[in-house]
Amino acid sequence: MGLSFRALRVLRGDSADRRELERAAIMPSMLHGPEIPDDASVHQVLDLALRIGELQMASGAGAADVTSTMLAVTGALGMPSCEVDVIFTSITICCHRGYTAAPVTATRVVRSRSMDYTRLAGVERLVRRITRGELTTEQARVVLDELSSAPHPYPRWAATLAWSGMAAAVAVLLGGGLLLTAIAALTTAVIDRIGRLVNRIALPFFFQQVIGGALATGIALGVNALQDSLGAVRPSLVIAAGIVVLLSGLSLVGAVQDAITGYNVTAAGRAMEITLMTVGLIIGVVLVLKLGVAIGSPLTVGEPIPPVLAHLPAMIAAGAATSFCFALASYATLRTLFLAGLAGAAGMASYGALVLLGVDVIIASAGAAALVGFTGGVVSRRLKVTPLAIAVSGITPLLPGLTTYQALFKLTVEQDVPGGMQALFLALGIGLALAAGVVLGEYLAQPVRTGLSRLERKLAGPRFSGPLR
Repeated sequence: MGLSFRALRVLRGDSADRRELERAAIMPSMLHGPEIPDDASVHQVLDLALRIGELQMASGAGAADVTSTMLAVTGALGMPSCEVDVIFTSITICCHRGYTAAPVTATRVVRSRSMDYTRLAGVERLVRRITRGELTTEQARVVLDELSSAPHPYPRWAATLAWSGMAAAVAVLLGGGLLLTAIAALTTAVIDRIGRLVNRIALPFFFQQVIGGALATGIALGVNALQDSLGAVRPSLVIAAGIVVLLSGLSLVGAVQDAITGYNVTAAGRAMEITLMTVGLIIGVVLVLKLGVAIGSPLTVGEPIPPVLAHLPAMIAAGAATSFCFALASYATLRTLFLAGLAGAAGMASYGALVLLGVDVIIASAGAAALVGFTGGVVSRRLKVTPLAIAVSGITPLLPGLTTYQALFKLTVEQDVPGGMQALFLALGIGLALAAGVVLGEYLAQPVRTGLSRLERKLAGPRFSGPLR
């Protein structure tokens, strides 16, 4: 739009009109463009966005989700010209203020990671309020402080019971009886409490995984030695349940999502962390397996899971219980707990149906995970739950705990390197298929969710169409 006649006179230097425009406060905006935010305001907004991104990264969210959330926050608070760079353990954000002012850059390091889906859900609610214009920067900072300092919604003993319940459900999922289910639950409770003790002395998580794997295998070794007293039990399922529990907290979904969306540095960092934690678990299991051979009481390779057709109803119920308990151990909200249970049941039902149709186990795992990711992506916004919690909880029953144990047994006890490597690659393939399937399902859910939102606004009528422009 061209300059007015009065503005042209101002630019030519007419002092009378210049004073008139200054009095009307028109001159600054016309000659200098939009007002440049001051350093204090920029720092407040960037710090708020960084802290929100830190909480998301610590909870396992993908780098793409963190980036889009931070840009939405800065844009809603009046600073649209920002760039975000996420590199696994650090987040950097830069605000550009045009050629007349220097850009402002801030960085925050993600030092600790913890699963608290209630806190993550609170952050997502806060972001929605910010993007709707309901909160100022200062008000949002106060709410974020309350979220960050709030204790977990459940006591720690409840989380321990949840991990125990998860292990028991996994034992049922693998065909274990009542006694074995109780042993698996007790073993996991011991692992969790000892893990909390060593965590207080800041022992690296690699060694905590070694301890967890060794404890699970050691208790299974004791059960194997007491076979005559305990009757016909399958000690290998104790190890398999422990492996599933210890693998469930790793951010496999986030790593695959980062790789697919182009955040390769973050994906490589997460993949290295997952690999290191898994290697620690393997070392703990292998050490005790070798000990069993040395003392003359070797464990046996895990028996196959009962036929799917005969075992499918129990598998579905156990899958729902596994996902429910994992969400509870991760401090999810009550609504998320029940949705996670439904996701676990749906995942196991679809996996069992695909296996009955003769589909390969890796493809069946990917298909079941895609269904979980799609369902979670569609219902998350409508029901105001965290899609990450639904996705991660839903695929937990499908983690290859028994396959991993069988691979380690063949490599260490039977010295069957080809068979062990084949089983190990099968376990790796299942894990990657689960993560990739979830990511694919969430992407397929995006256009469906957008279409449903448009249909809702259309059916709701003019009152939801927004103010007239």
